[in-house]
Amino acid sequence: RYPSRIALITSPEGDAVRDMIRILGARWPLAEVLILPVRVQGTEAAGEICAAIGWANRHQAADLIITGRGGGSMEDLWAFNEEPVARAIYASEIPVISAVGHEPDVTIADFVADVRASTPSNAAEWAAPDQNEILARLSHMESRLEQAMSRKLERAGKQLEQVSRCRMLQD
Repeated sequence: RYPSRIALITSPEGDAVRDMIRILGARWPLAEVLILPVRVQGTEAAGEICAAIGWANRHQAADLIITGRGGGSMEDLWAFNEEPVARAIYASEIPVISAVGHEPDVTIADFVADVRASTPSNAAEWAAPDQNEILARLSHMESRLEQAMSRKLERAGKQLEQVSRCRMLQD
Protein backbone atom coordinates (compact mmCIF):
# COMPACT_ATOMS: atom_id res chain seq x y z
CA ARG A 1 0.00 0.00 0.00
CA TYR A 2 1.35 3.39 -0.93
CA PRO A 3 1.09 6.34 1.46
CA SER A 4 -1.69 8.79 0.71
CA ARG A 5 -0.71 11.22 3.48
CA ILE A 6 2.88 12.08 4.33
CA ALA A 7 3.76 14.40 7.22
CA LEU A 8 6.99 16.38 7.02
CA ILE A 9 8.18 17.37 10.48
CA THR A 10 10.84 19.91 9.68
CA SER A 11 11.57 23.59 9.32
CA PRO A 12 9.19 25.15 6.78
CA GLU A 13 12.04 27.20 5.33
CA GLY A 14 15.05 25.94 3.49
CA ASP A 15 16.04 23.76 0.61
CA ALA A 16 15.36 20.46 2.41
CA VAL A 17 11.60 20.93 2.66
CA ARG A 18 11.35 22.33 -0.87
CA ASP A 19 13.33 19.37 -2.25
CA MET A 20 11.14 16.86 -0.41
CA ILE A 21 7.93 18.48 -1.68
CA ARG A 22 9.29 18.60 -5.24
CA ILE A 23 10.40 14.95 -5.19
CA LEU A 24 7.17 13.71 -3.58
CA GLY A 25 5.12 15.65 -6.14
CA ALA A 26 7.08 14.23 -9.05
CA ARG A 27 7.13 10.64 -7.78
CA TRP A 28 3.65 10.27 -6.28
CA PRO A 29 1.41 13.32 -6.82
CA LEU A 30 -1.54 11.44 -5.30
CA ALA A 31 -0.03 11.84 -1.83
CA GLU A 32 -1.20 14.67 0.36
CA VAL A 33 1.82 16.34 1.97
CA LEU A 34 1.29 17.90 5.39
CA ILE A 35 4.01 20.15 6.75
CA LEU A 36 4.22 20.25 10.53
CA PRO A 37 6.57 23.19 11.04
CA VAL A 38 9.07 22.91 13.89
CA ARG A 39 12.40 24.36 14.83
CA VAL A 40 15.13 21.89 13.97
CA GLN A 41 17.90 23.44 16.05
CA GLY A 42 18.15 25.32 19.29
CA THR A 43 16.85 24.71 22.79
CA GLU A 44 13.15 24.56 21.79
CA ALA A 45 13.67 22.20 18.85
CA ALA A 46 13.47 18.86 20.69
CA GLY A 47 10.20 19.77 22.39
CA GLU A 48 8.63 20.98 19.15
CA ILE A 49 9.69 17.84 17.27
CA CYS A 50 8.24 15.62 20.02
CA ALA A 51 5.00 17.61 20.07
CA ALA A 52 4.62 17.34 16.29
CA ILE A 53 5.18 13.58 16.33
CA GLY A 54 2.69 13.23 19.17
CA TRP A 55 0.11 15.40 17.38
CA ALA A 56 0.46 13.42 14.14
CA ASN A 57 -0.10 10.16 16.04
CA ARG A 58 -3.03 11.42 18.13
CA HIS A 59 -4.85 12.72 15.06
CA GLN A 60 -3.70 9.94 12.70
CA ALA A 61 -2.68 12.80 10.42
CA ALA A 62 -0.48 10.73 8.12
CA ASP A 63 0.42 7.27 6.89
CA LEU A 64 4.11 8.13 7.12
CA ILE A 65 6.26 10.74 8.88
CA ILE A 66 9.52 12.16 7.60
CA THR A 67 11.39 14.09 10.24
CA GLY A 68 14.69 15.83 9.87
CA ARG A 69 16.56 18.69 8.32
CA GLY A 70 19.35 19.44 5.88
CA GLY A 71 22.98 19.30 6.90
CA GLY A 72 24.81 21.35 9.46
CA SER A 73 27.29 21.09 12.26
CA MET A 74 26.81 18.47 14.97
CA GLU A 75 25.54 21.26 17.23
CA ASP A 76 22.94 22.20 14.58
CA LEU A 77 21.76 18.59 14.40
CA TRP A 78 21.81 18.03 18.17
CA ALA A 79 18.02 18.13 18.67
CA PHE A 80 17.89 14.76 16.89
CA ASN A 81 20.25 13.33 19.52
CA GLU A 82 17.98 14.32 22.40
CA GLU A 83 16.42 11.44 24.37
CA PRO A 84 12.83 12.80 24.19
CA VAL A 85 13.04 12.94 20.38
CA ALA A 86 14.39 9.40 20.21
CA ARG A 87 11.60 8.18 22.51
CA ALA A 88 8.91 10.01 20.49
CA ILE A 89 10.15 8.52 17.22
CA TYR A 90 10.42 5.05 18.74
CA ALA A 91 6.92 5.27 20.23
CA SER A 92 5.30 6.55 17.04
CA GLU A 93 2.57 4.28 15.70
CA ILE A 94 3.03 5.96 12.34
CA PRO A 95 6.23 4.79 10.59
CA VAL A 96 9.02 7.37 10.72
CA ILE A 97 11.81 8.04 8.25
CA SER A 98 14.70 9.90 9.83
CA ALA A 99 16.24 12.36 7.37
CA VAL A 100 18.79 14.27 9.39
CA GLY A 101 21.66 15.97 7.63
CA HIS A 102 23.64 14.45 4.82
CA GLU A 103 25.26 11.04 4.26
CA PRO A 104 28.02 11.16 6.92
CA ASP A 105 25.74 12.72 9.57
CA VAL A 106 24.31 10.19 12.03
CA THR A 107 22.08 10.95 15.00
CA ILE A 108 20.28 8.87 17.61
CA ALA A 109 17.04 9.53 15.72
CA ASP A 110 18.46 7.48 12.84
CA PHE A 111 18.78 4.42 15.09
CA VAL A 112 15.23 4.47 16.44
CA ALA A 113 13.38 5.41 13.25
CA ASP A 114 11.82 2.77 11.04
CA VAL A 115 14.10 3.86 8.18
CA ARG A 116 17.18 6.06 8.04
CA ALA A 117 17.56 8.14 4.90
CA SER A 118 20.91 9.64 3.99
CA THR A 119 19.36 13.02 3.12
CA PRO A 120 15.91 14.64 3.16
CA SER A 121 15.72 14.13 -0.62
CA ASN A 122 16.54 10.46 -0.17
CA ALA A 123 13.75 10.23 2.43
CA ALA A 124 11.26 11.55 -0.12
CA GLU A 125 12.45 8.90 -2.58
CA TRP A 126 11.98 6.17 0.06
CA ALA A 127 8.56 7.51 1.04
CA ALA A 128 6.84 7.47 -2.31
CA PRO A 129 6.86 5.11 -5.26
CA ASP A 130 7.78 6.41 -8.70
CA GLN A 131 4.53 6.79 -10.60
CA ASN A 132 6.34 6.30 -13.92
CA GLU A 133 7.66 2.90 -12.82
CA ILE A 134 4.20 1.86 -11.66
CA LEU A 135 2.62 2.99 -14.94
CA ALA A 136 5.25 1.07 -16.92
CA ARG A 137 4.62 -2.04 -14.81
CA LEU A 138 0.85 -1.72 -15.31
CA SER A 139 1.33 -1.30 -19.05
CA HIS A 140 3.49 -4.43 -19.15
CA MET A 141 0.90 -6.37 -17.15
CA GLU A 142 -1.88 -5.15 -19.47
CA SER A 143 0.09 -6.36 -22.48
CA ARG A 144 0.69 -9.78 -20.91
CA LEU A 145 -3.00 -10.06 -20.00
CA GLU A 146 -4.05 -9.21 -23.56
CA GLN A 147 -1.65 -11.83 -24.96
CA ALA A 148 -2.90 -14.47 -22.51
CA MET A 149 -6.54 -13.73 -23.37
CA SER A 150 -5.79 -13.89 -27.11
CA ARG A 151 -4.14 -17.29 -26.70
CA LYS A 152 -7.05 -18.53 -24.60
CA LEU A 153 -9.61 -17.33 -27.18
CA GLU A 154 -7.60 -18.90 -30.00
CA ARG A 155 -7.51 -22.26 -28.16
CA ALA A 156 -11.23 -22.05 -27.41
CA GLY A 157 -11.95 -21.27 -31.07
CA LYS A 158 -9.93 -24.30 -32.19
CA GLN A 159 -11.74 -26.51 -29.67
CA LEU A 160 -15.11 -25.23 -30.87
CA GLU A 161 -14.15 -25.87 -34.49
CA GLN A 162 -12.96 -29.38 -33.61
CA VAL A 163 -16.15 -30.17 -31.67
CA SER A 164 -18.34 -28.83 -34.47
CA ARG A 165 -16.78 -31.40 -36.85
CA CYS A 166 -17.69 -34.26 -34.54
CA ARG A 167 -20.14 -36.64 -36.32
CA MET A 168 -22.33 -37.00 -33.29
CA LEU A 169 -23.02 -33.26 -33.22
CA GLN A 170 -23.67 -33.07 -36.95
CA ASP A 171 -26.67 -35.42 -36.77
